[in-house]
Amino acid sequence: HQHAEALRKNMTPAEQILWLRLNKSQLGFRFKAQHPIDIFIADFYCHQFKLVVEIDGGIHEQKKEYDEGRTAELEQLGLTIIRFTNEEVLSDIDSVIKKISMYLVSSVADTAPSP
Repeated sequence: HQHAEALRKNMTPAEQILWLRLNKSQLGFRFKAQHPIDIFIADFYCHQFKLVVEIDGGIHEQKKEYDEGRTAELEQLGLTIIRFTNEEVLSDIDSVIKKISMYLVSSVADTAPSP
């Protein structure tokens, strides 16, 4: 997918910062950057837990309705979407990583076989 490849090469500063913490399975699970899903391209995607992580920049304030529709469509595909603002990523990356990690840990617990 050429558009996804172009987006990977031109990540925003916030996307670059988050990618440095998500790539190479640093949280214990593989994430892909700018991953095509249906007609969309997710900022970050963890296939194992069908988790989409989106970073909303300033432009997203004007696109709130579009983002809500996009989220609804992705959820219909069985995906979970977690959204952060550019400011959250740039000013408090540790909290962002903690929220993503908490989701992953709870997902692992949900999929663990019962004793």
